[in-house]
Amino acid sequence: MLQELRIINPATEEQVAVVPVTTPAEVDEAVRRAAAAQQKWAALPPGDRARLLRRFAEVVRDNVPALARLELTEAGHPLGNAEWEANNVVDLLHYAAGGVERLTGRQIPVAGGLDITVQEPLGVVAVIAPWNFPMPIAAWGTAPALAAGNAVLLKPAETTPLTALRLAEYALEAGLPENLFQVLPGEGAVTGNALVEHPGVAKVVFTGSTATGRHIAARCAAQTKRLTLELGGKSPNIVFADADIERAAAAAPGSFLDNTGQDCCARSRILVQRSVHDRFMELLEPAVRSFVAGDPADPATQMGPLISAAQRERVRSYVSEDAPAAIRGEAPKGKGFWYPATVLEGRPDDRTAVEEIFGPVAVVIPFDDEADAIRLANATDYGLSGSIWTRDVGRALRVSGAVAAGNLSVNSHSSVRYWTPFGGYKQSGLGRELGPDALAAFTETKNIFISTEES
Repeated sequence: MLQELRIINPATEEQVAVVPVTTPAEVDEAVRRAAAAQQKWAALPPGDRARLLRRFAEVVRDNVPALARLELTEAGHPLGNAEWEANNVVDLLHYAAGGVERLTGRQIPVAGGLDITVQEPLGVVAVIAPWNFPMPIAAWGTAPALAAGNAVLLKPAETTPLTALRLAEYALEAGLPENLFQVLPGEGAVTGNALVEHPGVAKVVFTGSTATGRHIAARCAAQTKRLTLELGGKSPNIVFADADIERAAAAAPGSFLDNTGQDCCARSRILVQRSVHDRFMELLEPAVRSFVAGDPADPATQMGPLISAAQRERVRSYVSEDAPAAIRGEAPKGKGFWYPATVLEGRPDDRTAVEEIFGPVAVVIPFDDEADAIRLANATDYGLSGSIWTRDVGRALRVSGAVAAGNLSVNSHSSVRYWTPFGGYKQSGLGRELGPDALAAFTETKNIFISTEES
């Protein structure tokens, strides 16, 4: 078992921090402390909890530049992206705070009395966050869980614990009770497993690979433990001949190059109607080549490095740098885990067309008609997101209804908003995060019947 995590700047390959890992014994102690803090937190009047969460949001807002710089350092995200991520945490906390006083039950008509329901917090929630969007996705689970009256134990990814640790400091600064929100760095196989298997943890929220998600699901099933999974994706970008081809081609690079392709919503399968395929590729090439890869601290940079040497080798295993490609962009040379933007022409059964690469690589596949597009879009084990480009509203509705994915966009690549539900079909996960029902996912529904009949 590792004793510490060595945090590496992926743009420079320099060590920037050393973080002690959390042992299973320390996880046990953290759960005990969290359970005690949760009882006091849940007993607070809803308005007080809401005010503290809003104060937490404002402390984060005051420190957005520092958080963004930390994200740039540990994850290699371009500065503009990192600032957006930090501000997204602010928005998530404010949105969750707004739900505290609206987490209401129902009155259900029954004979002989009054029947009401109440929403009660689960207790201690474990949030296991990924490295690709460390701050926002950690907040996806943390903010609504706290708002619903729970305590949260957050295990960040091994490569990106620094922003999570800083957020825990800000929570204390804002006045949240000590031990209510704890960050437990460590290895997934050790610290993560200890959290998943701990009987004092009522729910696990995990974002990461499908393989790890299946393992966690099995461990939770053994305890009948609640679980939300947000897993992999291989999302289609469907371009019909009647679409605005210029606009679709201009938007395509951002759909699979944002965050250097390390995005489960990346539109890495570009399905283009055969009659406009050649024109689309002519327009796509300059758009890809103009997508700026470079120093994350440079405001002009749109794409940074991959997170690690291991991730770069994973991407290379799908397509090496000397492999033939329809389009290949530029990437910095020298230190850093760089990989160029790459577009391949492929077939539906190619490995690159069906497996999640998690890098700046897309494959273009032609289709014949609407039925063919739907067949190809669904020819994957995943079902997280996708885009449909067409001027025909009827077609947009038909295809949206037929594609098996949890988040679809028409003439857009936007998948995630903190005020709308997010989650996947098939092997892309279980449950939904974000949106108006986020707090309810961290509660038990208790039904109470009160007899009004005379004795």
